[in-house]
Amino acid sequence: MKTPVSLRGRDLLRIRDLSREEAETILDVAADLKANPQPLLPQKTLGLIFGQPSTRTRISFATGIVQLGGGFVTLTPDEMQLSRGESLYDTAHVLSRYLDALAIRVLSHEELEAWADASDIPVINALTSVEHPCQALADVLTIREHLGRIEGLRIGWVGDGTNVLDSLADLASMLGAEVVAACPEGYDPASDNLSLVRDPHEAARGADVLVTDIWVSLGQEAGREQRLRDLEPYRLDEQLVALAAPEAIVLHCLPAHPGEEIAPGVLYGEHSAVWDEAENRLHAQKALLALLIP
Repeated sequence: MKTPVSLRGRDLLRIRDLSREEAETILDVAADLKANPQPLLPQKTLGLIFGQPSTRTRISFATGIVQLGGGFVTLTPDEMQLSRGESLYDTAHVLSRYLDALAIRVLSHEELEAWADASDIPVINALTSVEHPCQALADVLTIREHLGRIEGLRIGWVGDGTNVLDSLADLASMLGAEVVAACPEGYDPASDNLSLVRDPHEAARGADVLVTDIWVSLGQEAGREQRLRDLEPYRLDEQLVALAAPEAIVLHCLPAHPGEEIAPGVLYGEHSAVWDEAENRLHAQKALLALLIP
């Protein structure tokens, strides 16, 4: 397996932490490991700190390290002495003596950065309110598998300008794709690596890839009804898919709410690559672990 650049000992907190060559290396290693699984990390241990619910991220990291020959320890904040006043700094120092890497899901990106600063082992962003880099890597891996490339493609996003969009826009644009995002006012993404429009038809027209995300994310439940009203015109439905390129694929990071952000006929339809995308979380994260853990 060729690894032209070294990421050993590095953190991955944001997509912008990566160069284009480093991102391409992760994607190439992910494709290699998908085709030819190898136990590259015998006796290595991954710590999973998940302060928020998770299905794909948590299970794919746990499964990934096992398939690479290592093991994992699940650490919830209320099970550690953090819940009784031990500092994050002290906890990170101790965990660095036991573990080989940490995958951390917390809403606060500043807290994630504090973990990285205090740890002597690689820290991987398993989602914050700011970014979801692991999802972006799986998305681009899926696009490459289905369409053969990423450079020169048009990616149309419809709906809320979430952290998933920010990470995907940063990665896809780095690799030569165009990202056009249709979001209502007040729901704009943070990334400047995209074209922002208000009309979902404009984002969908001619797109090679159509993407959406849930309308009510973690921590936004109090404003659910208002969000549903504001985002109603931005549902990814069959009419938008008809505007895309004939061979376009549809992506959704999941969990999905069919009938809200995506029509059931699109989620389960012939253009959907959502289930390959979900599987590729495993392969992208295996590549990250194989490249980052010393």
